[in-house]
Amino acid sequence: KFRPSDWIERISTTLGSFGRDHRLVYSASVRPGVINGERCLLVDPSLRDTNPAAYSYVMGFVSANRLRVHEEESTTTPSSANNTPNQEG
Repeated sequence: KFRPSDWIERISTTLGSFGRDHRLVYSASVRPGVINGERCLLVDPSLRDTNPAAYSYVMGFVSANRLRVHEEESTTTPSSANNTPNQEG
């Protein structure tokens, strides 16, 4: 299993912010999710243009740790496409 096991939350938290109520709000571009029962990191492809440094960091992490990437069309979110790096194993 990939360690640390909370890598999805760590990356999501790094790119999130705190609301007025002092609660964490995940970015619309990078957030944790579950697809087909697998925990994953949902990355909106627009991140490449809106925050190139964050996109580079996420994709570098994926590459360095040999994580899988799936591109999917979403019918439930207006941003439409998501990249979902999943844990291997």
